Amino acid sequence: MSPPSHKRLLCAALMVALAGLAGCGNKDSKPKVGQALVSVNGEEITELQLSEELMLANVPPAQQAEASKKLVEALIDRQLLQNEAAKEKADRDPKVVQAIERAKALIIAQYYMQKKVGSVARPSAADISQYYTSNPDFFAARKQFDMKQLVIQSKDLSEEVKKVAENAKSLDDVAVWFDTNKIKYMRAQASRTTSDLAPEMSAKLKSMPKNQLFIVKEGERSMLVAIVDVRDNPASLEVASPQIEKFLFNKRTKEAADAELKRLRAAAKIDYLKTPALAAAPAAGTVPAAPAPVAATPAPAQPDATPATSDAATARGVAGLK
Repeated sequence: MSPPSHKRLLCAALMVALAGLAGCGNKDSKPKVGQALVSVNGEEITELQLSEELMLANVPPAQQAEASKKLVEALIDRQLLQNEAAKEKADRDPKVVQAIERAKALIIAQYYMQKKVGSVARPSAADISQYYTSNPDFFAARKQFDMKQLVIQSKDLSEEVKKVAENAKSLDDVAVWFDTNKIKYMRAQASRTTSDLAPEMSAKLKSMPKNQLFIVKEGERSMLVAIVDVRDNPASLEVASPQIEKFLFNKRTKEAADAELKRLRAAAKIDYLKTPALAAAPAAGTVPAAPAPVAATPAPAQPDATPATSDAATARGVAGLK
């Protein structure tokens, strides 16, 4: 792991600067705790502050000596900015006050929730083994689908194109037709495993013969897809155990947090006084961002994937295969 960059450490130091702005004009503020490391125009930067920044930046112990030098400089930068903000009375700006209050509320709420769910038990070896056995498509019987695609603009997906794709024997045949008819397209490749996909989607892909074409429409672009290979790609219990343990622990933590929120809501008196305004819809003609390319190596198991409930949902999921 490479040492944290100065820019990254500066960002970590500046993350909590707003909290300091809340009292930047307060002459009666309490002195800072901890042995002073630096004095900036009379304002001390202490060892305790540095320790907190090291923790926030998540610096490994082996790199803390080097990182500390950079973080001290970042803290000096923060103090200088805070001093200038105090001169301009930035702490009284309504936007700054609102940001401070929001940050304060988030910190307090997160601390409370972490305290409540901090006692969640980690999954046992038996729990991990049981999950592994119960989900063969994610692990022991995992399969990998290798696919080729032709990507075109959805406006070019005419009935004639659909008919050509239906009668074509391969994507190359469709590409030749596109070239002849001057339809722009891109070639792409993708790989997905049954650990990446919802069960119904996996079953649909496993049932397709190799090289059978199908069309997926996704907003401003459409894809003609063919599965060129389906291969066994199992993951052993030893390899999968860390992923399963993390998933089960996160699931238990989420369930505990949901239960606490449900309890608090049941005990509270909540009155909805006004319907919030709806967020503005995306501008017409906005092109959705293309999903990230998929590496040939199998992605980590995603046992919490939501199963598709219809062919349309399956098609939407397949649309993310690029």
